[in-house]
Amino acid sequence: MCGRYVLRHSAQEIQQRFGVDEFTGTLVPHYNIAPTQQMPVIVQHGEARQMQMMRWGLVPAWAKEPNASLSTFNARAEGIAEKPMYRTPLRRQRCLVPADGFYEWSPSKDAGKGGKKQPYFIHLRDDALFAFAGLYDHWRAPDGSDLWSYTIITSEPNDLIAPLHNRMAVILPRENEDEWLDPGITDPFQVMRLLKPYPADQMEAFPVSTLVNNARHDTPEMISPIRPVEGASGESTLWT
Repeated sequence: MCGRYVLRHSAQEIQQRFGVDEFTGTLVPHYNIAPTQQMPVIVQHGEARQMQMMRWGLVPAWAKEPNASLSTFNARAEGIAEKPMYRTPLRRQRCLVPADGFYEWSPSKDAGKGGKKQPYFIHLRDDALFAFAGLYDHWRAPDGSDLWSYTIITSEPNDLIAPLHNRMAVILPRENEDEWLDPGITDPFQVMRLLKPYPADQMEAFPVSTLVNNARHDTPEMISPIRPVEGASGESTLWT
């Protein structure tokens, strides 16, 4: 799964990296992004590529009302083309979710007895800005107000993430981003082949402070490496 991520690049840097034509909003660095927060995603309409602020946690267009109890911040890649909540967005409403990294928590031998899990920050080895594969939708409230929202797709983990979690967010290689966004592609099975784990040897993970457990903490210290807590699994393979 992906329940927290980081985006510290500026709006101008994101525009340049993803070829966004125009963005009139404001953006500040975030080091502990959590579901329900408003964050930028990249969408494409025809030849125009736009960056738009949306709420993390997809609300389908057909919903009677936003349901906070639904865990729609992630969508499993397996069978996604058949799921009512995602099948239309997969065909017509795909997006890129810009990020600098994300967090996962290593299970501790004492976690089941109230022990803390060790959070890890995961990013690309070259520290480059990247994009998760995402889907978005547009919900209109009875009063006419609009809610744009998105989800991040997950797949099976690669060898780096497997000691931490049995799922990982789908990071799109740069050469696949245009195809994912292409509005002319409406065959879900053409784009579903892109939903696979990112190469582990191009990624890095290291333990960070448990301050990240609280979404109210949002500072650069969130991604500073520390020594892992005793008993966290995967220390020898993940500590770099």
